[in-house]
Amino acid sequence: MCGIAGIISSDFSRKDFLKMLELQSHRGPDNTGIYEDPGFAILGHNRLSIIDLSPGSNQPFLDPSERFILSFNGEIYNYLELKEELRFEYDFKTNSDTEVLLAAYLVYGKDCLNKLNGMFSFAIWDSLEKVLFAARDRFGVKPFYYSLKDSQLTFASEIKTLRSGLNNDIPSSKVWANYFAYGTYGEPNETFFEEIFQLPAGHYLNYSEGDFTLTKWYHFAENVKKIEISGDLEETKKTYLELLQNSISLRFRADVPVGFNLSGGVDSSLLLALVNKSQNNKHIQAFTFYTGDERYDELFWVKKMISLTTNPLNLVKLVPQEVPLLSKHISFYEDEPFGGVPTLAYSKIFEDARNRDILVLLDGQGMDEQWAGYDYYATENDAVIQGLDPKISPFKMNCLSQILRDNIDKTNYPRPFKDPLRNKQYRDLFHTKIPRALRFNDRISMAHSTELREPFLDHRLVEFAVAQPKHFKINGNTHKFLLREIIKDLVPKEISYTPKRPLQTPQREWLGMELKVWVEEQLKSLANSQYSSWFNHEEIEKEWQSYLEGENSSSFHIWQWVNFSLLFPN
Repeated sequence: MCGIAGIISSDFSRKDFLKMLELQSHRGPDNTGIYEDPGFAILGHNRLSIIDLSPGSNQPFLDPSERFILSFNGEIYNYLELKEELRFEYDFKTNSDTEVLLAAYLVYGKDCLNKLNGMFSFAIWDSLEKVLFAARDRFGVKPFYYSLKDSQLTFASEIKTLRSGLNNDIPSSKVWANYFAYGTYGEPNETFFEEIFQLPAGHYLNYSEGDFTLTKWYHFAENVKKIEISGDLEETKKTYLELLQNSISLRFRADVPVGFNLSGGVDSSLLLALVNKSQNNKHIQAFTFYTGDERYDELFWVKKMISLTTNPLNLVKLVPQEVPLLSKHISFYEDEPFGGVPTLAYSKIFEDARNRDILVLLDGQGMDEQWAGYDYYATENDAVIQGLDPKISPFKMNCLSQILRDNIDKTNYPRPFKDPLRNKQYRDLFHTKIPRALRFNDRISMAHSTELREPFLDHRLVEFAVAQPKHFKINGNTHKFLLREIIKDLVPKEISYTPKRPLQTPQREWLGMELKVWVEEQLKSLANSQYSSWFNHEEIEKEWQSYLEGENSSSFHIWQWVNFSLLFPN
């Protein structure tokens, strides 16, 4: 996992470009490389060495003819199989997945994307035709940001890198308005900044002499519809379990130590069981966080699971006194709003792993979206899901000025399936929950120069699961039914059928008690910021006082204001 950047233009400064790369050097502290095509392009790379640690795999990486130049962030998990497939077409000089990716592009062109099993964002410069090709993985695990202005395309792995190169600090009033009104984090192509965009997950772009095209290459709904459904529970369990085991085995391919993250839920218990099966009980190190508040911590369940194994468990604790400084620190790396105290606590896991020289971690993201794990999947009410019903919404539109309210633009999500349940899953996978979680987690892992891998987001798993009939997902009052049926053969039933517990921390209590003074400092900063006119500060003060007096079933609106203040300090 690394950082990439580039400028496609007849006019660029090498000195300024080096400054851009320095801003994302945490993504790749092992090597910084630059390729320059004078008068046309400059590409850069920050390397975190994971596969083939030799200097020969440094990037930007050139093909033997030196016509094609690759800057790549991520991992191609099936690189060994692809290398075997390409052995008669390309003379390999390294043991890296980087060279395999470039070779696949040389042989298959853009069609190589469908052959890749991995997380990736990359750019390939054709120095003969003067054309840039760039692509992003199916679910957007790895970031790709770009700006197109005055016949110049600039791209990077992080927004701060582009903000430096473009001198752009203007927030997007539309994206921020929707965040405050509905809790959304932008559409697949949007960011919280004007003129800075994302390459959407499952898309590629071409750019040459001002000609920009964006193309969707991953057609999830079409793939799901092609899957044959057996309808037999045991056969479906067997097929899915085989896919799971293969996915986890692929994600242990690395030339550095690998560990994994645990919570107290059924997904983590499955990850724990399959990691040990895949790695023959090699005492792979596990990590979890806690706060010391037993009302929210999952430590009891984590210890119960880990007690059935020989895995070392590393415990990481977050206390409220750490939150102010850590929030400021993580805001720098996130660039955009993030998920509050849970994200801060999770970030400490990656810090601890790095200190123990474990550079790759696996986690269990994605099962709730595949197997309908959330309660709202059983309802027919989209407003409950999207938080749009003012009677139940935790968001405070009364605290927005008319200036910002005028920019609110309700999102209508695509519905590519006839089945309402699959449409909800699609929305969560590509528009809401998964994109948000992947962005949070990429930044906090990279902040500590560690790589996070998502074995449950292997596209084969997700497509297969979403294609299954509703009763395999929700059976009576049991969500993730088929998954629990698999897990019960691997762990005690009391774990496999434990009810879903949402990931929680004492954020609600901390903000109103231990962190009260700090929150009030942030609200004061918000009132004095250059974007003060976006808010109704009298209403914010009323809501804050109500919160302190006990109307605090949700703390998210408080965290939203704090988050904005951290990102745009006065």
